[in-house]
Amino acid sequence: MNDRKKRASGKGNGTGVGYVLGDAPGHLLRRCQQRAVEIFMEEIGTTRLTPRQFALLLTLAQSPGLTQTELVEKTGIDRSTVGDMIDRLVRRALVRRRRSGRDQRANTLAILPAGAAALREALPAVERAQERIMAPLPPAMRGDFMAALRLMAHDAPPPDSEQRPPRRRE
Repeated sequence: MNDRKKRASGKGNGTGVGYVLGDAPGHLLRRCQQRAVEIFMEEIGTTRLTPRQFALLLTLAQSPGLTQTELVEKTGIDRSTVGDMIDRLVRRALVRRRRSGRDQRANTLAILPAGAAALREALPAVERAQERIMAPLPPAMRGDFMAALRLMAHDAPPPDSEQRPPRRRE
């Protein structure tokens, strides 16, 4: 019996459990995410933005006046986390929150000059982090890898479909 079949059958480890963690996509994605965050934080250094804070600031810079609900939809970050993050960004004077003129129950958000400066300061480090994250992949694989990630993240339609897959809510 070859090593892979032994691992799959659980023989040789005394457990009878043949699940191979290193072959589990979810586990590997979590490990990749862990590595990506570590690299991001190494590169970002003194700007003290997390990857999700960067995503919020960038999204607000590109789409001023979004509501928190729209920000959740655009970033894929869950509602309660976005609310907590916005609270912190408001306290740091990076983001402004105001009641919407369209819907008084909703808040609109805008990046403030200090937030735009933090974003500009972080961008070179973020670009270096992205390069380091992709470095283990041969250049010829990077396009396909990014296409697969977009499919898995529901940011692109499946190859044989003209419709986007439904977004999962977290």
